[in-house]
Amino acid sequence: MGFEGNVALITGGARGIGRAIAEELAAGGATLAIVDVLQDVAEATATEFRARGVTAVAFVANVANLADVERMFGEVLAHFGKVDILVNNAGITRDNLIMRMREEEWDAVIAVNLKGTFNCIKAASRPMLKARSGRIVNIASVVGVMGNAGQANYSASKAGVIGLTKTAAKELASRGITVNAVAPGYIRSEMTDKLTDAAREAFLTVIPLARAGTPEDVARAVGFLCSDAAAYITGQVLHVDGGMVM
Repeated sequence: MGFEGNVALITGGARGIGRAIAEELAAGGATLAIVDVLQDVAEATATEFRARGVTAVAFVANVANLADVERMFGEVLAHFGKVDILVNNAGITRDNLIMRMREEEWDAVIAVNLKGTFNCIKAASRPMLKARSGRIVNIASVVGVMGNAGQANYSASKAGVIGLTKTAAKELASRGITVNAVAPGYIRSEMTDKLTDAAREAFLTVIPLARAGTPEDVARAVGFLCSDAAAYITGQVLHVDGGMVM
């Protein structure tokens, strides 16, 4: 898949699944805007890419804050002149049972995972509409479809991302912009490594392929949806879950 000449902005792009997505797009020739809430982490990743000959620049933003997102997009546009691909990958967890979940745990997850995705789509929509093209891929989750005990906030945020994806796809389609989501299942990452052994085993028992996914599995799906091969696909949710949800 060729991304030469395309500028790809990946939130949470410095680590984990976001880093794998950046690798996939860079392998196709994309220029990278690596966005993270931590400047040193974002800069370290961008530096590693540049050492390999990839054009990559680090940007910092708290995606939960619209003003911060708009400031960051302004910097990206000032530097590169455009954004062709937006991957909304930034996300957090604050797991707890509903009866024990604190208000701040609920609010933090909804703010980053759902509002953050909205903020970035809102900021990207104007330059993409002007260019009459663009690819937006949101990282959802299978728990946004099936739910998961102890993750009311995370499940709700990812279900919201799916609804947001479909709405944005309808609003932006007339200008040649596609909006899709990838819903990972149990993927080995910093986030899932925090799960208990019992929780990990519970996931594996309901995966027909009987293994955890990798960040690269997710990255390849994102790469496809960003490519010309997916030009006639919009408003869809691609499950990357080993058959967990059918």
